[in-house]
Amino acid sequence: MLDDPRSHGLYEISAPPAPETAPLAGKATADVVIVGGGYTGLSSALHLAEAGKSAIVLEAHEIGFGASGRNSGLVNAGLWMKPEDLLATLGETHGNRVLELLGQGPAEVFRLIDRHAIACEAVRKGTLHCGYGEAGRREVAERHRQWAARGAPVHLLSGEEAARRIGSSAYAGALLDLRAGTLQPLAYARGLAKAAISAGARIHTGSPVDSAHYENGAWIVPTARGEVSAPWLIVATDAYTRLFWPAIRREQVHLPYFNLSTRPLSADLLKSILPGGEGCWDTRTVLSSFRIDAAGRLIFGSAGALRGSGTPIHRAWAHRALKRIFPQLGQVEFETEWYGMIGMTGDHLPRLHRFGTRAIGFCGYNGRGISPGTVFGRMLAEHILGKRTEAEMPLPVTEFERAPFQGLREAYYEYGAQIAHVAGARF
Repeated sequence: MLDDPRSHGLYEISAPPAPETAPLAGKATADVVIVGGGYTGLSSALHLAEAGKSAIVLEAHEIGFGASGRNSGLVNAGLWMKPEDLLATLGETHGNRVLELLGQGPAEVFRLIDRHAIACEAVRKGTLHCGYGEAGRREVAERHRQWAARGAPVHLLSGEEAARRIGSSAYAGALLDLRAGTLQPLAYARGLAKAAISAGARIHTGSPVDSAHYENGAWIVPTARGEVSAPWLIVATDAYTRLFWPAIRREQVHLPYFNLSTRPLSADLLKSILPGGEGCWDTRTVLSSFRIDAAGRLIFGSAGALRGSGTPIHRAWAHRALKRIFPQLGQVEFETEWYGMIGMTGDHLPRLHRFGTRAIGFCGYNGRGISPGTVFGRMLAEHILGKRTEAEMPLPVTEFERAPFQGLREAYYEYGAQIAHVAGARF
């Protein structure tokens, strides 16, 4: 997108076309104006339109331009936090609410995909959280204990069992979560947009929002060539927030994450590498993620930005790491590469914020955006529809906070990943 092959990489060339959209022109009115064309905004628009409300989405660039079109494609259940830590942080009421909603999050994603016939390479074969070394084995064992206690369909795999499923002996064990799966992220975003438009929502791309104000019971949201007036406003921009709503940016530390894709693997290699179709990520501090797409490409990712000195460093590390994890691959040739930003909060939990009278939004997905973005988008729609009070939302409304040492931490993430990858996976 925007003539940048490293913005969306493989996803840009393998996703079905986006539905036809155009910049907003002239004045328009709606029941709800939504800023941001990612999973949260599109899910909100879809559910509002299906309930008979008029919704207009304003997207600065293109559908799925932000993290929704760049991520690794793992449809995970829950958040980064373990269940017991989540309960300790949010309390019993909101903690159990989030665990229940997001534990079933992948099922909601796949139901939407089925109901709207979204072509997004959806595979519901589970995910594998791969334990690196003894510490990693203990980490996934503890996650298994906590999720199993809640009745989740999770299975703790020994090193031997993990090796058979992964096709690698690099890990000491793994947690198999059968609730989860994988998809093509940009294709999913475009499919949600198409479904929302079919239900009656309007989506305007190329329509950046740099101001908004509330007067006489309505939000007035101008763009370069138009203006929307609506009683309700949803802010769904997260890590790709522009200069407007600077509090979102101040609250988050941006973590860069990149992915590279190989050329399609041979039939023999596909028999030995992730033959069951699971998506994977590991327990290392600078983690790796990997999965196979519908064409048989191996998509491999980690923390870091493909810019400046990071590009050759991360690319060289990926060659070494794949040789260590999957020696059967031999010499690897990468077909595409891309990266984006993850909005991290201080406790790795999303936030529910008010942006003014009848203005609300979730942000801070911390690398877990597919299921939570979809589910939380529905929550916003239900709140506006009067089906869910503010007290019944999955997260409490909180005030904005400033991330301490934001610039230093972002530099640490970007250049720390380079340092880790310079030394990483060397023999």
